[in-house]
Amino acid sequence: MKSPNLPRPINISNLRCEYLVAPLGIDECTPRLSWIVESNRRGARQTAYRIRVASTPEKITGEEGDLWDSGRIESNLTTHVAYAGKPLKPRDVCHWRVEVWDELGNSAKSTPSLWTMGLLEASEWSARWIAADPEIIKRDKEAIAPTLLDCGTPALFRKEFDLTGPIKRATIYASARGVFELRANGRRIGDDIFAPEWTDYDKRIHYRAYDVTGLLKTGCNALGATLGDGWWSGYVGWQETRARYGSLENSLLVQLEVELTNGQSFTIGTDSSWTCNTGPILFSDFMMGETYDARRERTGWDAPGFVNKDWLTAREVAAPTVPLVAQRSEPVQVVEMFVPLSVNEIKPGVFIFDLGQNIAGWVRLKVNAPAGTSLTIRHGERLSSDGMLYTENLRRARATDVYVCRGGGEEDYEPHFTVHGFQYVELTGLPYAPGKDAVMGCVVRSATADAGEFECSHPGVNRLWLNGLWSQKDNFLSVPTDCPQRDERLGWMGDAQVFLRTASYNMDVAAFFTKWMIDVEDAQTPEGIFPDIAPRLREGENFIGLGNLGGSAGWADAGVIIPYTIWRVYGDRRILERHYNAMAKWVDWIASHNPNGLRVNQLANNYGDWLCIPSDTSFGTHSPMKNLLATAYWADDCTKLVHIARELRHEEDAKRFQKMFEHIRAAFQKEWLEPNGHITTDTQTAYLLALAFDLLPVNLRAAAAEHLVENIKALGWHLSTGFVGISHLNPQLTLAGRSDVAYRLLLREDYPSWLYPVKHGATTIWERWNGWTEQEGFFVPHMNSFNHYSLGSVGEWLFRHVAGIELDTEVPGFKKFVLRPFIGDGFDFARASYRTMHGEIASEWKRDGKNLTWSVRIPANTTATVFVPSRPDSTVTEGGESAEKAAAPRVIGREGDFLICEAASGLYIFTSTI
Repeated sequence: MKSPNLPRPINISNLRCEYLVAPLGIDECTPRLSWIVESNRRGARQTAYRIRVASTPEKITGEEGDLWDSGRIESNLTTHVAYAGKPLKPRDVCHWRVEVWDELGNSAKSTPSLWTMGLLEASEWSARWIAADPEIIKRDKEAIAPTLLDCGTPALFRKEFDLTGPIKRATIYASARGVFELRANGRRIGDDIFAPEWTDYDKRIHYRAYDVTGLLKTGCNALGATLGDGWWSGYVGWQETRARYGSLENSLLVQLEVELTNGQSFTIGTDSSWTCNTGPILFSDFMMGETYDARRERTGWDAPGFVNKDWLTAREVAAPTVPLVAQRSEPVQVVEMFVPLSVNEIKPGVFIFDLGQNIAGWVRLKVNAPAGTSLTIRHGERLSSDGMLYTENLRRARATDVYVCRGGGEEDYEPHFTVHGFQYVELTGLPYAPGKDAVMGCVVRSATADAGEFECSHPGVNRLWLNGLWSQKDNFLSVPTDCPQRDERLGWMGDAQVFLRTASYNMDVAAFFTKWMIDVEDAQTPEGIFPDIAPRLREGENFIGLGNLGGSAGWADAGVIIPYTIWRVYGDRRILERHYNAMAKWVDWIASHNPNGLRVNQLANNYGDWLCIPSDTSFGTHSPMKNLLATAYWADDCTKLVHIARELRHEEDAKRFQKMFEHIRAAFQKEWLEPNGHITTDTQTAYLLALAFDLLPVNLRAAAAEHLVENIKALGWHLSTGFVGISHLNPQLTLAGRSDVAYRLLLREDYPSWLYPVKHGATTIWERWNGWTEQEGFFVPHMNSFNHYSLGSVGEWLFRHVAGIELDTEVPGFKKFVLRPFIGDGFDFARASYRTMHGEIASEWKRDGKNLTWSVRIPANTTATVFVPSRPDSTVTEGGESAEKAAAPRVIGREGDFLICEAASGLYIFTSTI
């Protein structure tokens, strides 16, 4: 950690509105504003702020807040400050900046930012929904039929129009049943893809807003759109048919609003004056892939002056009956690129490229071949023993792109409406041996910002953390999916909740989960049952329907766990307020069906500790361990609702949920706990849940922890937990005083362990511990993803307990937090940084024998309780002076092998003997 420069005045950065940077077209009428105060001066803190919001950039630069001027507010608040100005109207442009004062009387002003309001009512939409004339597909039947796939052919739509003068402002609002790519005057509109994103289309459909002022001109202009299947009409899940979320017909809605400098305004919307045709994309599907014939490109179709003599009139179709809403999360984008590490010709004409990293996305192809040359691009996560591409685990997902060359020189190609999970690329059909630069891996994901970094002296653990990070990147695409490669890719709630704390350390996922919790509540039944996946499929669908995928312990409980965790990590009360009734209704439903305090009356599925060892992949509900797990999660739901109810001032509810928890805990102890702390099911996860969810008497916690250790020892010091238990394993061992066992488990390299896949080349987290073993090879392919983040939830422990960056037990959002690393054998150093809503926390410790040096950075406007690892008889220094004699940080006591200090913001360097 670098030493600070000379103390500097405060600075303001990272202005955000509803977690987003300068969002366009939002529909939150009381948006919340946040910023970060920066200073390297110890003790720097904000004492007051003033927010101004103005309708023009000139007014905000001139310090005029004609929409809102908060005046000077004496407060250290920097997050979730709700707008309190004039009522916001559709299309409003809101320029804003903040001024702050610190404890020394210094002040600073931010650079301006903005947000714009979207179309807040259905009446604001004058455009019509349009669909392609089916005749355009019939005309192209000969070209499309050879694909032999039941996939939709994306349609092209276009419209020309005149603008009579210079443009002041131009905004496009667009939605679709399907996914679109928009163009204006030959240029792409926006850098997002797969818009609008995935929702429960029976409840709401997203729209997006784009500033296109710089793309239009005086005179003739052209708008174009390509409309693909996406989630609406494509293959989703493991079903054999399309359109499980929508229908087979895609439709488009585009509304361009233009204001000229002379005050005139124009609205150009989709209607029957638009024309349509097919183009070079013969089909494009998320799971199946894309076929693109470059010979069919219609050059200039998206620019003015194009002759569209063979284009047909678009059909106006009925609008959806559900509301159009703004997207609340970051868009899906191409965020990274990978140059292959190698390319090898494994058979004549068959070339395998290795990206060196398992990703979700697609390939950018660069080739030079004669017209009509057909190139096939297949994708896989692993190679078989013979060096060929391994694709058996993809199940029905073909994951195959085909590009037919136009000829005449070098050609570049990227798919449009598909996404694959892969590390290896197989290219065939090229009449020459390609170089590595023929292929580029494009990473496609929701563009959540990086938040944390971790590094230690053990290369395998560093790779393990990266594997968890990459599985998060590859699966956080509009919703938190389970896997990015096979025919599934669903928003499994159990996977998401066990990984959420790890996810929030890796990236800023507040907006992402805010959006997804709307999907979760949309899927809740009238009785109160939360789903197992969200967005859900329609009622009555075979197997995937909510009736068979709802209410499962550890999965449906995410409906409580997710809002609670977002509140704790980001200090977000609004997510609690908006989903409180849904959470309470869920817990009351469980209680009404299980009056004896044991959650044994459940719906069709209980996945238990999914993929534990030995693995139990049955969906039955009545094994003792599954009943224990279900009961434990019900108890935990109650505990969380006690805290939530108190935060929201629902005191009577808090008392009710506390009483419910005590009833469950008593039933749990009577059913499964023995007087010596032994739990009758005697699995690692049983002990972990009992410890984590406070289900044991205080006097038996230590005994239960020792039974847990004995269980681990009896398995040769190996773990045996599945999806549910794994996130609690090392944290609970550490909190029980057995961090030595946690480190021992972490550093094992034989099967089963976290490092076994790393040792064998994994670059993401595997779905199962035995996805591949030296003895058995690949596990059966029907359920064997090599990119599943759940078992990577140990990342939470690396940040919380190795680096020691932890939430305060009472204050949410890291406004006040804890720094408490547990130093273990096997590491010479560990360092981590974590960008919170208030700024970056950093922790770095190094050990030399028994001597420890620990540097920490506490962001401005925050405080921390610092637990310095140290022997009780050793001297702790900070900055070269005895910590117990220094004025800051202030020593407040000792707890075992930790000296406890209260510290204000700044950089501190401690030394001690451990």
